[in-house]
Amino acid sequence: MTRFGYTLMTEQAGPKSLVDYAVRGERAGFDFEVMSDHYFPWLDAQGHSPYAWSVLGAVAHATERVGLMTYVTCPTLRYHPAVVAQKAATVGLLSDGRFTLGLGAGENLNEHVVGAGWPAVDERHELLAEAVEIISVLFSGDLISYRGDHFQVDSARLWDLPDEPVEIGVAVSGKHSVEHLAPLADHLVATEPKPGLVERWDAVRADAALPPSRKIGQMPISWDPDRDAAVARAHEQFRWFGLGWPVNANLPTTEAFERATTFVRPEDVAESIPCGPDLDAVVEAAAAYWEAGFTDLALVQIGDERQGQFLDEAAGPLLERLRDAAPGDDGAR
Repeated sequence: MTRFGYTLMTEQAGPKSLVDYAVRGERAGFDFEVMSDHYFPWLDAQGHSPYAWSVLGAVAHATERVGLMTYVTCPTLRYHPAVVAQKAATVGLLSDGRFTLGLGAGENLNEHVVGAGWPAVDERHELLAEAVEIISVLFSGDLISYRGDHFQVDSARLWDLPDEPVEIGVAVSGKHSVEHLAPLADHLVATEPKPGLVERWDAVRADAALPPSRKIGQMPISWDPDRDAAVARAHEQFRWFGLGWPVNANLPTTEAFERATTFVRPEDVAESIPCGPDLDAVVEAAAAYWEAGFTDLALVQIGDERQGQFLDEAAGPLLERLRDAAPGDDGAR
């Protein structure tokens, strides 16, 4: 059956609120919870960006059942992959094996802070592929040294590891990234239900004699009893979403995102993001993901204002409708 998740958006809530939302999300019945790993919010109006890994440690102790995942961590500039491997293994232990490491090529907005520049997209994919290789070997518990085109690791070993290696998901957006990354990771991560993306991913993995994988998507919603308030909040905090990842990956500051979205209207946002109290509209939008072959879908409830009310009042009925509408088990779990 399709699994449904809840997004802990570090850009729109502080660390204590995120832990509280994680507990309430588990209580509401979500199957898993994903957490963004950013240094900046997308827009100043969002107003937050705590350190995701500290929050994940607290969430691992505060929850009991839900799967946990980064969505996603860039293991190339702001963090060295050997350090990401250590962090992920520790969260895997703290969560009793509930953690999946989601990785991606990153955004300039978050990675520029260490002063290492922002590579072109092909180099970013090369960096990510090397990082996944390093992290996977470290998860084996072996002592490794590594010298690649981009990274060097000198006699590194992880001393505290979960019984089973942490599984790795990688963010992909097109044919090139799928070809490059599908053989290296366990699961697909994507923010758009692009036709053919899942099909190509599965084909590449089948050619490499790899087992079926999860395909994990993410979709924003703006639930609110007042539709006008929902649209206004989505426009204020999430109008960047429609720019697309080729743009979002390269803008360097929140000011740049403000300027790039100057002419985005509230009605433009409402056309692409379900806004208001209509749960059936959310189900209708979510159907694009399972029709594209996704096995998992994490929802983003936009803004902090209605977060608690959404979790306590709307999430349960919404999950019932989503599970009634979604297809049955496809054997990929």
